Amino acid sequence: MSECTHDCSSCGENCSSRQEPQDMLEPLYEKSNVKKVIGVVSGKGGVGKSMTTSLLAVAANRKGLHTGILDGDVTGPSIPQSFGLHERLLGNADGIIMPAMTNLGIEVVSVNLMLEEETQPVIWRGPVVTDVIKQFWGKTLWRDIDVMFVDMPPGTGEVPLTVFQSMPLDGIVVVATPQDLVGMIVEKAVNMAKMMDVPILGLVENMSYIKCPDCGKEIRVFGESKIEAIGDKYQVPVLGKLPIDPKLTEACDNGLIENLEEIYLNGAIDALL
Repeated sequence: MSECTHDCSSCGENCSSRQEPQDMLEPLYEKSNVKKVIGVVSGKGGVGKSMTTSLLAVAANRKGLHTGILDGDVTGPSIPQSFGLHERLLGNADGIIMPAMTNLGIEVVSVNLMLEEETQPVIWRGPVVTDVIKQFWGKTLWRDIDVMFVDMPPGTGEVPLTVFQSMPLDGIVVVATPQDLVGMIVEKAVNMAKMMDVPILGLVENMSYIKCPDCGKEIRVFGESKIEAIGDKYQVPVLGKLPIDPKLTEACDNGLIENLEEIYLNGAIDALL
């Protein structure tokens, strides 16, 4: 039983209550170098977080930045598919993970590149998942990365919390869709970031509209956008609105996202960096 009287004037310097809070940041591998880390988050799955991560990485790479993607969505990894990556990751003699490389030079680490079969489910408990994410950051050779995008696990539970606490995030991008329900969940993600004292760099709305191939009219399939209202409420800029575009879906399905002419988020990179 502690004998603390809460009168700090009588305490010595070794009192646990006087110690600084424990630094939970996972150290980067000594030969790695990552200049900027941006998390891409959503309050729930299925809103296009991984696609947004991929588009941001391609846009940054086209601007001449050496770019990396850490696929933190361990139980639902889809980044490798978008880039056509299927080879298994290798390690060096020190047990350090060597990232995969896309056709245009983006470095990628994902659990799907470590499985014997790509369709094998990742049935792991929370502590195992969080340990894998820490290894992706601290036990990987990231070579002179100008900007790393972290495809964050969805939601606001244990695994996203681990990412917030384990990596030196320079900020996050929040992904949403137009529905009211998703808007409410987006606000949960925004509030979580504020509680963790992580800057919110901007919002991206996916499935915002579909463009008529005949007249060019933008049709709001899921209703009018709510993203500006959320941005105004939290004083966060809207970085872009992604349409429902069959070409984009086809590129992701076929691993050709780097070949797209229209990336939609090129302007977001200047705002983020």
